[in-house]
Amino acid sequence: MDLATRRRRTALFLFFLMPGLSISSWVTRTPDIRDQLDASTAQMGLVLFGLSVGSMLGILSSGALVARFGTRPVMGVGTVLIIVSMAVIGSGALLSSAPAVTVGLFLFGAGMGGGEVAVNIDGAEVERITGRTVLPTLHGFFSLGTVVGAVVGIVCTAVEFPVQWHLGGVAVIAAGMFVYAFRAIPAAVGRTRGPRTADDDAAPARAAVWKDRRLLLIGGIILAMALAEGAANDWLPLLMVDGHGVDPALGSAVYAGFAAAMTLGRFGGGFFIDRFGRAPVVRASALSATLGLTLVIFADSPVLAGAAVLFWGLGASLGFPVALSAAGDSGPDPAARVSLVAMIGYIAFLVGPPGLGFLGDHYGLRSAMIVVLAFVAVAVFLAPAIGTRRTTRPEAHTAQVPASDPALDGSHTARRD
Repeated sequence: MDLATRRRRTALFLFFLMPGLSISSWVTRTPDIRDQLDASTAQMGLVLFGLSVGSMLGILSSGALVARFGTRPVMGVGTVLIIVSMAVIGSGALLSSAPAVTVGLFLFGAGMGGGEVAVNIDGAEVERITGRTVLPTLHGFFSLGTVVGAVVGIVCTAVEFPVQWHLGGVAVIAAGMFVYAFRAIPAAVGRTRGPRTADDDAAPARAAVWKDRRLLLIGGIILAMALAEGAANDWLPLLMVDGHGVDPALGSAVYAGFAAAMTLGRFGGGFFIDRFGRAPVVRASALSATLGLTLVIFADSPVLAGAAVLFWGLGASLGFPVALSAAGDSGPDPAARVSLVAMIGYIAFLVGPPGLGFLGDHYGLRSAMIVVLAFVAVAVFLAPAIGTRRTTRPEAHTAQVPASDPALDGSHTARRD
C-alpha cells in the first residue's frame, strides 16, 4: 500500500469515527435532554423525527451530489453539519428548547445521511485498490467512536456534567479530526457527470437499478438491520431506564455494551466474511440480533436483558456494511446501487424513531421493540440475496467499478459501513 493510500485509509477511519463519537455522545444524554425539555416519550419521538427527516433528505441527495461533485466535497459538507449539530443540540438542551434540539438533530441527520454514500464509495475504492476487506473495519471505527462517546457520556451523566459543555467539547474534537483528515481525500472519486450532463442521461441506469430484484432484497436486509441498529441508538438507554427500571447511568452503560459488541463484530467481521462468505455471516448476524431482541423484550430480569444487548449488538454489526458492499459490486453504476440500498435502509431512520416513540407511549418501549424483532427475523430468510464468498483482488485506481456479474453466486470483483 503506497503512502497516499495509507493516509487516505487513515482519513476514512476518522470520517467513520467522527459520526460514531457524535451520535453516542447525544444518545447517552437523551435521558438528561428529555428531562431538560420536560418531554414525554411521544414528544421525544417527535424531536427525534428531526433526525429522521434530515437523514432521509441527506441520503436522497447524496447519490446525485456524489455523481455531480465527487465524494470529497459531499463528505466535507456532511461532516461540518455533524460538527455544527453538536453545538445546536447542546444549546437547545441548555435553553430547554425542543425546536432547537430538533433542528440540531435535523442537521446531524442531514450531515450523516448526506455523507453516508460518499464515505462508503470512497471506502470501496480503497478496498478495490488494496485488494483487502476494508469496509467492515471502516464501520468498526464508527462503532469504536460510539464506544468512546458512550463511555464519556456515562461519566458525564454520572457526575451530572452539563449537556451543553459535553456536546460542545465533542464538536471541538471532531473539528480537529476533520481538519486533519480532509486533506487526504482525493478529488473526483465517484463523479460521473460533467457540468452539462442532464439528469435524464442517468435515468436508464437508475431505472435498471430499481428493477434489479436482488438489489431490492439486499435493500430489505439493510432496512431490517438499520432498524435494529437505529432502534438501539435512539432508544436503548430509555428502554433500559423505562422498560427495565435501571438508573440513567446504568442505562448508558448498557448502551456502551451494545456499542462495544458492534465494534467487536465489525473489526472481526472481515475474517469471517472471507472464510465463510457473506450470506452465512449475515444469516448468523440476523439470528444473533433476533435472540438478543427477544430476551430484551420478554425477559423480566434487567441483568439478563442487559446481557442480551450484547447479542443484539453483535447481530446488528455486520448486516449494514456487508449489504452495502454486496450492493456496490452487484452490477454497474455502484454509486447508484449504494445510494438505492442506503436510501431503503434510511427508511428505518425516517419511520423508526417517531414510530417506536408513539408505540412506546401507548404500549411501552419493550412492546414497541417487537416491530424491530419482526423485521430482523425476516432478514434471516433474505440473507441468500447477499451472495456467497467474497473475493478480493487489487484493481486499478479508478473512480468507477467495472460491471460485474449480478448473479447470486457472489463471485464478483470486490467492491462498504
